[in-house]
Amino acid sequence: MGMEANRDETLSQKSSERYERLYTMLLNAIPSSVLLIDKNMCILSANRNFLEKSRRSLANTVGQQLEKVFPPIIFDHLGLTSRIRQVFEKNRPIVGERMSYRAPGLPLRIYYYSIFPFNWEEKVQNAIFLMEDITEQVHLSSELQRIESHLASIVESASDIVLSTDLQGRILTWNTAAEKLSHYSFCAVKGRKLFEFFSEEHQPDAKNYFSFLKDIRTPPDRAMPEWDLVMQNGDRILVSWVFSPMKEENDQITGIVGVGRDLSERHKMQMSLLQSQKLAALGVMAGGIAHEIRNPLAVCSSASQFLMEDNITPEFRKECAEKIQTGIQKASVIIENILRFARPSVVSTMAHLNIILVLNEALSMVQNQAKIQKIGIVNHFPQEPVMITGNASLLQQVFMNLFLNAIRAMPNGGSLTLFIERNLKEVLIQIADTGGGISKINLENIFDPFYTTSPVGQGTGLGLSICYSIVKQHFGSIEVESLEGKGSTFTVRFPALL
Repeated sequence: MGMEANRDETLSQKSSERYERLYTMLLNAIPSSVLLIDKNMCILSANRNFLEKSRRSLANTVGQQLEKVFPPIIFDHLGLTSRIRQVFEKNRPIVGERMSYRAPGLPLRIYYYSIFPFNWEEKVQNAIFLMEDITEQVHLSSELQRIESHLASIVESASDIVLSTDLQGRILTWNTAAEKLSHYSFCAVKGRKLFEFFSEEHQPDAKNYFSFLKDIRTPPDRAMPEWDLVMQNGDRILVSWVFSPMKEENDQITGIVGVGRDLSERHKMQMSLLQSQKLAALGVMAGGIAHEIRNPLAVCSSASQFLMEDNITPEFRKECAEKIQTGIQKASVIIENILRFARPSVVSTMAHLNIILVLNEALSMVQNQAKIQKIGIVNHFPQEPVMITGNASLLQQVFMNLFLNAIRAMPNGGSLTLFIERNLKEVLIQIADTGGGISKINLENIFDPFYTTSPVGQGTGLGLSICYSIVKQHFGSIEVESLEGKGSTFTVRFPALL
């Protein structure tokens, strides 16, 4: 019997040790700090997490009073003794209390602590003190709040409209600038579709634009569409918009962000600048007209005064009449050029044409003069037709003027080279000469009306101005590059006919 009793005692001891090891393993596996406390506020056990966070050993923790483990200021401030006693007396847990704790030599940590009753045979034997370290979460939350506050401040401080909508176009956010510009408060627009606040003619474009953004496709129109925003009082404001899809981490579109800039002031400035430019051009043109017409009128005036004399010979009378006729013709040519400059063509005269044929016709008219001046003409034209929309006679006038200018720039001979290139969007025509070139001072003014470097009486200064006007009416552009002593290259661009 004695041997059996000893054996049972040994087995019981081994089983107890086994359960104790298992308890310790489980306790240490818990990622939170755990203390087991008795009714006398004495610590019965502490897991590895608590010991590491508090920089204590198991020997100087287990068996110690709780108030000796925690700093007195924390212990008294939180009233831990009374709270633990409530758990023992009422057999109810205390969950979700916040505390700050600084172990010696370590930065301040923030915890949520909870106290749970540990029951045995329906009686509270001990209390489990559980601490969850939330320091990183608190810091992250504070940083997120700071970032959110900063971003909100940026949006609210912006002078441009900043808004966001869901995929159906319903307004989610509406900043202060939007309220000031539209006179609609955020409460008045929240949940309403943004399209409602555009003018009727722009609403279809806006809806179409949003449908493309939702599908992550390239918008059908310009990157910065200009749509009227209708204010609360019914007035309109032209606004330049930029819209972007708002995406989550999985690249899924959840909404649309829009930024709008009021163009009212810019348009006023543009109109003011345009008006100033018109007045300046009018002044230049008036001066040019007065200068050009004054000379033939002076000749006509002098000749007419002689004709009023009775004692002049028939031959002199005829000479005076011829001078009057010549003066009138010169004035007529000046007026004709002015009219061409002001109204180069009518849209109804536009037609599809092969620009190569226009260039060849213009070349045929100047080839004889180029040959006399020993100027070689080289062209690099493609074999296939190059089609544009335009008026053949007016374009011929443009190229004739450019060819004659190039020939005049090479009085001692040279080379006139023509290039034609075509891409998907435009047709590019280059006319290059090997003449004396144009100075930088003159280069900035060559397209101005009545600006000429030709000797007096050999040009009106309207040739390149007329070319510029005709090319602009064909929705094209004309520009020049030149180096003194090396020649000039005029580049004319037209929209390609698809």
